[in-house]
Amino acid sequence: MEAQAYYQQFERNVRIVLDALAAGLDLRTTALETSLPLEVYVLCEVLNQGAGEDFTLTATGVARLAEFQQQFMKHEGHTLAAMQRVLADKRGTMRTPEGRVLAKEMLIRRLEFFNEAARQVNVMRTQQSLGSPSQYVGLNK
Repeated sequence: MEAQAYYQQFERNVRIVLDALAAGLDLRTTALETSLPLEVYVLCEVLNQGAGEDFTLTATGVARLAEFQQQFMKHEGHTLAAMQRVLADKRGTMRTPEGRVLAKEMLIRRLEFFNEAARQVNVMRTQQSLGSPSQYVGLNK
């Protein structure tokens, strides 16, 4: 899928993940429990450094996504325009612990992540609605 398509689906993908969490979907045995908060953090860094936004995260764990969405919705138009600027800028860089990287590539990877996370959450919800047993590894519920 092209970057523009990921961008167009971004808000929908975030909403899918948040709706699943609100419905009680358990991510404890999935990689999403760890990767989701990290990806939200990196997305905020891309927007802060690459587009001059001002996202501040204080929540931990998957609650970080809801905190991001609240801030995003307050300045939705401005943030979407900033994302478009980053995607259009072929030379803009940002500083990471590993060095300087293209902000556009960092943003594209985050958009891809949220697309895949939404797809995975939809599969999990479908399995849950069909009565499939939870895939717990060493956890008792």
